[in-house]
Amino acid sequence: MRHCRGLPASLTIGSSTVETSGFVLDRREFLQAATGTAFLLPAFPAWARRRSINDYSGLDAVTVADERRPRSTEEVSAAVGEWRDAISVGGGRFSMGGQIAYPESLHLDMRQLKRVVSLDPERQTVRVQAGISWRDLQEVLDPHDLSVSIMQSFSNFTVGGSVSVNCHGRYVGRGPIVNSVRALQLVTADGSVLELEPSSEVFRGVFGGYGGLGVVTEVELGLEPNSRLRRVVEDVELASYPRRFLDDVAGDSRVVLHNADLRPPDFDAPRMISWLSTNRPATVEERLIPRDRNYARNQAAIWAVSELPGGARLRQSVEERLHGEEVVVWRNYEASLDTDSLEPPTRLFSTYLLQEYFIPVDNFLGFARSMAGILSEHRVNALNVSIRHSPADTRSLLSWAPTDVFSFVLYYKQRTTGRARRRAEAWTRELIDAALEYGGRYYLPYRLHATPAQFVRAYPEHEAFRRLKAGLDPRGKFRNMLWDRYL
Repeated sequence: MRHCRGLPASLTIGSSTVETSGFVLDRREFLQAATGTAFLLPAFPAWARRRSINDYSGLDAVTVADERRPRSTEEVSAAVGEWRDAISVGGGRFSMGGQIAYPESLHLDMRQLKRVVSLDPERQTVRVQAGISWRDLQEVLDPHDLSVSIMQSFSNFTVGGSVSVNCHGRYVGRGPIVNSVRALQLVTADGSVLELEPSSEVFRGVFGGYGGLGVVTEVELGLEPNSRLRRVVEDVELASYPRRFLDDVAGDSRVVLHNADLRPPDFDAPRMISWLSTNRPATVEERLIPRDRNYARNQAAIWAVSELPGGARLRQSVEERLHGEEVVVWRNYEASLDTDSLEPPTRLFSTYLLQEYFIPVDNFLGFARSMAGILSEHRVNALNVSIRHSPADTRSLLSWAPTDVFSFVLYYKQRTTGRARRRAEAWTRELIDAALEYGGRYYLPYRLHATPAQFVRAYPEHEAFRRLKAGLDPRGKFRNMLWDRYL
């Protein structure tokens, strides 16, 4: 990057005007604007265009041949059509195992595709470009008293990335995002643009397809009314949780969001946290969490809990105080959580990671006990296990919930050394084996520790996905580290 000192406020070169006042110009962007090739034509030789692409974990830097940041479906189509080699696609980059990149590929950074294409408040639908974040979309929806139907617990993810992983959240009875998507726009390997509806086999394959079939450029979503939610917290016994959930959570139409936390070191005392629709006045003034909030205190607390002796007791005392408070917030407020609240001060020595396992409802207790034993035996620095529920997913091809499941979301801290990575690979494979033993599956957006045999056993539909990809992408243009390992 070079500062444009001594330049006028703008430069006109040919038909291109380059603003220079008040910001830093990238040399490549400047030269591209000067030559009128800002998107398609490279300004530097291949060696100078190489980029290092990393994900949220900081553990998987991949060197790509080039990186482009399209702003429209047309630009995506042109880039895909002209590029003859591998293409990888990234959004918010929250997947943690190389799912967004492939060596020497053309990397499409989708975060400039962030427009709201159309909004129909009466029909409660919205169509957006795939690179928009949930937080940006919430800014548009909130004045209309509308809310996203299904998304992750945090709002930093892009819509297209959420479709790619077939995300879910804490929404009771809603399941994965595939259940809220009305239509998709997809750019395929030859640059064609497809409009897809839920009845399409390609539509089914895109969800949980991790960019293997093409580039999602637009998504049409169903919405729900915004409402006030009241938090209710209750501790229960591990063995009684499934029945309590089915009777008191799933059976109560007022419950919008729910999860249960299992805390170290024993992971045997679920704390149920439910958010119920209410007419009570909000106790928090803001309708969305402010973007500029300072999370230094949160980050310090997470560090203390994960590093200091007595950290578990510190956590318990803080939680007891917070959960005793009456809290009523807008649904959009609770849905606008920021991942910065969990971000460590540095990832140089340690990083915070996720794993997730989907277990049939009847096998909840067996897996919970096996998981706790594995985490204890390997002294995993686990901060939390969050339990959610999903009904069976019959819409997506690579479904992680072929039957009703409880999901176990493991949040843990890991050193960045090679030895720590090898240890994590060993205990992760034990957890995957435990999930498989209890008829469950593991989630694909995280570290690629599963063996190919474990992947095949967890996702027997992979052959149908392979055939679908072969028809749409016969030369294997769309690639990433996930599909390179398992397909």
